[in-house]
Amino acid sequence: MYKVFIDNTPLYIVEEHGEILPNAVYIHSENILGIQQAIFAFSKKVKLACPVYVVTDNPESTFAKLFSGFDFIEAAGGIVQREDRYLFIKRNGFWDIPKGKLDEGETPEIGAVREIEEECGIMNPTIDKLITVTYHTYKLKGKPKIKKTYWYALNYDGPKEIVAQAEEGITKVKWFKKTEFDKIRAKTFNSILDVVETYANDVKSVY
Repeated sequence: MYKVFIDNTPLYIVEEHGEILPNAVYIHSENILGIQQAIFAFSKKVKLACPVYVVTDNPESTFAKLFSGFDFIEAAGGIVQREDRYLFIKRNGFWDIPKGKLDEGETPEIGAVREIEEECGIMNPTIDKLITVTYHTYKLKGKPKIKKTYWYALNYDGPKEIVAQAEEGITKVKWFKKTEFDKIRAKTFNSILDVVETYANDVKSVY
């Protein structure tokens, strides 16, 4: 199963759709041209109005075909815990999790640590485990991209002082208690919300 966020709306690529939801659209993969047109529509500011389920005998092959016209990018990041607090950033007015594009030849684990250090001004957070892997699409310089992001749970026992990487559009870095996660949920993207909920529920889910 694949779950890809098109703008802020999830598109699922599944073998079995399970229970039919009243607020979702179901399409068989035979209509692949129509699905591609719907995906590319986001670049024309036509947003998918509700979740879309693409039912297919081969999710991996269908995923490759649907996004064959997109540049593929890999990134990594994660949620850092220090004592009873968790590290988040605010970028472009939205709460986010520190992350960034992997350098050539870089592993997701090394990239996640590097990006967190750069964006938050801390040193040597250590990876505990993988939380999940997400996909989302966006447009850059008129060209559609699909980003696969590896998200990790990390631990940190260094100083609590943090510094936002302003050149990356980060305006705030803050430690939150788990009981304050509603502040994150109220002003974030659905793809980030997915990671937060998976982490908060301590459930490992990989697509």
